[in-house]
Amino acid sequence: MPPSMTNVLDFEKPIAELETHIDEIKRLTSEEGVDRTEEIAVLEGHRDRLMQEIFARLTPWDKTLLARHPKRPYTLDYARVIFDEYTELRGDRLFADDKAMVGGMATLNGQQVMFVGQQKGRDLKERQFRNFGSAKPEGYRKALRLMKTAEKFGRPIISFVDTPAADCSVGAEARGISEAIARNLRDMAMIRVPIIVAVLGEGGSGGAIGIGVGNRVLMLEYAVYSVIPPEGCAAILWRDPTKAPDAAAALRITADDALKLGVVDEIVPEPLGGAHRNLEQTARNLKGAIIKALADLSTLSGEELANARYEKFRAMGQIIDTSLVAEAVVG
Repeated sequence: MPPSMTNVLDFEKPIAELETHIDEIKRLTSEEGVDRTEEIAVLEGHRDRLMQEIFARLTPWDKTLLARHPKRPYTLDYARVIFDEYTELRGDRLFADDKAMVGGMATLNGQQVMFVGQQKGRDLKERQFRNFGSAKPEGYRKALRLMKTAEKFGRPIISFVDTPAADCSVGAEARGISEAIARNLRDMAMIRVPIIVAVLGEGGSGGAIGIGVGNRVLMLEYAVYSVIPPEGCAAILWRDPTKAPDAAAALRITADDALKLGVVDEIVPEPLGGAHRNLEQTARNLKGAIIKALADLSTLSGEELANARYEKFRAMGQIIDTSLVAEAVVG
């Protein structure tokens, strides 16, 4: 199988086939010394149009698969591009260093910041090393330790969310995974420095919200954000995990849905075809959104930042039954 056809999602196959053809023509051009510039340009134009057509009609399930794409950039990929430099810090000072949760000191356009984020792996060995991006209690405690350090020294916090869910093993339960996430929710609400959250790929369940309480919540265009993975939802509602595409639609997990529901504040556009096709452009877009958010928050005091963050999350999920209001007015 040609390299361009590996790790290809079903809806990407027509694009990958055309790219394989383009690569073959380029190879022949190099070997034979024949000028095929015009032919290549026509094919590339056709590829871009095809990509626009396909990505314009992606379903929520398609976007879920795209958010999990094996080539999609992860937290440390963005850290290397967005920050001028960074130093990773490890350990929760209580039990261990969780490899699924990363973080440390960084410089963003000359400003000192602290970052935290979930980290997945590429191959099987790295995925096992990173526990598939599912952090354990010590991971959330490490993240909170770094955030508390940032507050102490007045550094803004950048949080990168990308996890299917928190770790649910017996060991994680024994060490208090629920307590660790709950403590993060409480303490993040009270931190007196700006917190910017960016949902990079999967924003899954309590594992995501455990580092997701921010003054500004950004979300990449093809990321997803949900209280439960579609497969888990389908297994509960229909006792049939194959109904995951239906669950994805019902859960309203896309960036557009999250913005309409007020769960996120801004959608960060991705390059045509998704972040995995152009890390640098995606990182530039995300960096610009982070810098703008930090500038918007720079005039607020610590107390104002904490109060605004608390009220922001308390307001989520409020439902006003207009029929009851109408009845009260009539009565």
